[in-house]
Amino acid sequence: MKKSLLFLLLVFIQFVNSQELALVKKNGKSGYIAKDGSFKIEPQYKAARSFSEGLAAIQDNGKWGFIDKKGTLVIPATFDDAKDFNSGVAIVKKVKDWVYINTKGEVLNAPATDKLFDFNEGVAFFRQADKVGLINSKMTVVLEPKYDQIKPFENGYARVESNKKWGIINTGGKELVEPAYDEIGNYFKNTTWARKDKTFGIVSAGKFIPVDGAEKIWDFENQDLTYAKKNDKIGFIDLKGNWIILPIYDKAKAFYKNLAPVCVGSKWGYINPKAEFVIPPTYSDAEVFAANGLAPVKEKNWGFINEAGKLVIPTQYGITANGFIALFVQQDKGFIDGVARVKNEGKWGFLKPDGTVLGNQWFENAELFSQAGEKSNTNEAAAEKPKAETKAVTKPASKKKK
Repeated sequence: MKKSLLFLLLVFIQFVNSQELALVKKNGKSGYIAKDGSFKIEPQYKAARSFSEGLAAIQDNGKWGFIDKKGTLVIPATFDDAKDFNSGVAIVKKVKDWVYINTKGEVLNAPATDKLFDFNEGVAFFRQADKVGLINSKMTVVLEPKYDQIKPFENGYARVESNKKWGIINTGGKELVEPAYDEIGNYFKNTTWARKDKTFGIVSAGKFIPVDGAEKIWDFENQDLTYAKKNDKIGFIDLKGNWIILPIYDKAKAFYKNLAPVCVGSKWGYINPKAEFVIPPTYSDAEVFAANGLAPVKEKNWGFINEAGKLVIPTQYGITANGFIALFVQQDKGFIDGVARVKNEGKWGFLKPDGTVLGNQWFENAELFSQAGEKSNTNEAAAEKPKAETKAVTKPASKKKK
């Protein structure tokens, strides 16, 4: 019985992995490759977006529609523009109007709003009289407009502004941290950092705890430590606001797998939570470790080291976009779900952990892999940069604008 369950689990994992597709451009046309490097959907579109919740927006004869993972057009190309699906809803443009549609292509009736905002984690913002609230994917009001600004949700929580003070809410609109701070961080394990006047501290259980001498605090990410600045140097604090690693570094990044990149002078290395250098500072730049135990490091170009500090992939690649391409290529760096997107001699491709190139192919553009049946975290091509609150689509000029 156990063997049968294990077999079914392995089959399920293989099936899920087979659904991961990446948007790539080859010979001026966009298509989609699978994790084995083969084309799942051949390059044939002038413009396209990454898959999100099983659907991808593509342009056909100047109009936008949506295909499924087999390349079948399931929502006809009748729109003048289209954005990604999230929470079962996408924003599309019909002539001059932006509207919400469901996965059947049916137009949804949303509450009156000055702008249409992308859905994220089951909710979307709506704005009335310069105040922002929340609706769910059923177009039901979750939170009446009451805040001046709401930042995008992260792991179920969002920063909100009211009368130039910041707090935290959840996707149900419940206020977890009242807007009482001049600046606030993300919400991690019921804790956040905040600034009150000129004092930085930790907010836990509704109580503000000043952090001794802190001049800036960065968001908690993967572990119960985050980096903070004191006397123009960087150290690490815990969730209670205690300095666990003294501020002696010039720069630092987040801990993951008990290793954090830190910079001394102009060189980067990695320390453990005891502030011991596990990997000496010899690199011109370094990024956080991935779940597979590899981290990007830079000499003249970028390569990858393992947790022992051994260079396992030579430093010969680029890992970040620049110029126009940076507007639509998500800047996540390093290994994500088993592959790393890199640039080599002006082309983009994917590295496997052994350093070989996925499918032995390079492309004019390549976006991150996304589950064909899950929502995508990838920015769509040719989209405008996010607004201060989140991505939004302004309604026609007859409506009130921000």
